[in-house]
Amino acid sequence: MKPWPRHPQKILIRSTNWIGDAIMTTPAVRTVRENFPDSEITMLVHPWVSDVFRFSPRVDRLMMYEKKGRHKGIRGILKLAAELREKQFDCAILLQNAFEAALLTMLAGIPVRGGYTTDGRGLLLTHGVPKINELNKKHEVNYYQRIMQGLGFIPAPNELELYIPGDQIDLARKKLREYAGNRAGHVQIIGFNPGAAFGPAKRWPEEKFADLADMLVQKTDAVILLFGSAADKETAAAIKKLAVRASSRIIDLSGKTTLIEAMALIGECDVFVTNDSGLMHVAAALHTPLVAIFGSTDHIATGPFSDNAEVIRRPLPCSPCKKSQCPEKHFRCMKLIDSQEVCSTVLRMLKEQ
Repeated sequence: MKPWPRHPQKILIRSTNWIGDAIMTTPAVRTVRENFPDSEITMLVHPWVSDVFRFSPRVDRLMMYEKKGRHKGIRGILKLAAELREKQFDCAILLQNAFEAALLTMLAGIPVRGGYTTDGRGLLLTHGVPKINELNKKHEVNYYQRIMQGLGFIPAPNELELYIPGDQIDLARKKLREYAGNRAGHVQIIGFNPGAAFGPAKRWPEEKFADLADMLVQKTDAVILLFGSAADKETAAAIKKLAVRASSRIIDLSGKTTLIEAMALIGECDVFVTNDSGLMHVAAALHTPLVAIFGSTDHIATGPFSDNAEVIRRPLPCSPCKKSQCPEKHFRCMKLIDSQEVCSTVLRMLKEQ
């Protein structure tokens, strides 16, 4: 295998598809920038993760992969390949591991293509990196940085990065003052993220979140923000209904914020309580104190990559099963996590600030 080009003019990076995964690639993206400070770096992203990189100084521009729109199906892939070909990229780095990513860059005529040789795509890559088993015991940040090392790059520090413009931070702070109302002094802001896109096995029960809210408003003057997508509206409504004492101090933001707006608000939270989700990684990257509740997923591989986080889990024989649905139908790994334990952890984090 030939060495990677030393001075490529245009580099394409194919992003991963989900918010949390994209955030975990940010150290690898920084690695690309630090190894090629004079290159023009373009990220190929799905629209829903674009805000992860939109304001990053590591990236010069974004290209949208509209898989549900104009790039849908075989014709859409060919259309996107043609669009990439027009840009005349010198090389492509594939952080996404799917066969399609390698096929797309080959169809685009990008002469140098690097990434993992998984999914039978080794023949489509000019610079294939074999996956090593020891990565299964490490955080996914290392998984993406391993691609960089395999391509011969000097790795940047393993630190998550998110960049939020000042006007969004100002807007978030203005909204928080409105949510706090007329209460005097500093009102603590606690974020709840009760959703998780992967499936119900990752979700702490809504009644537990409601119990936690009631406990917290008894012990603090906090306002609680419920984060989530439009798909989480039903869960958020249930939490607000079940939280009898806390209902008036719960602000339901589910489906009401863009990703960059949610990021700015999470960055201002005093503590963030969350399932294993994309917004958990947002809080980790922004150094927001967070409590992460884990059940079916691997807290070592995809836990919060932060020194300011606590993971609460029950290490049952069946966990982590990595299933979207509980195979035993009882969700014990989640139901055994007590609201009082989570409350005590949140209170401790608040006290430490």
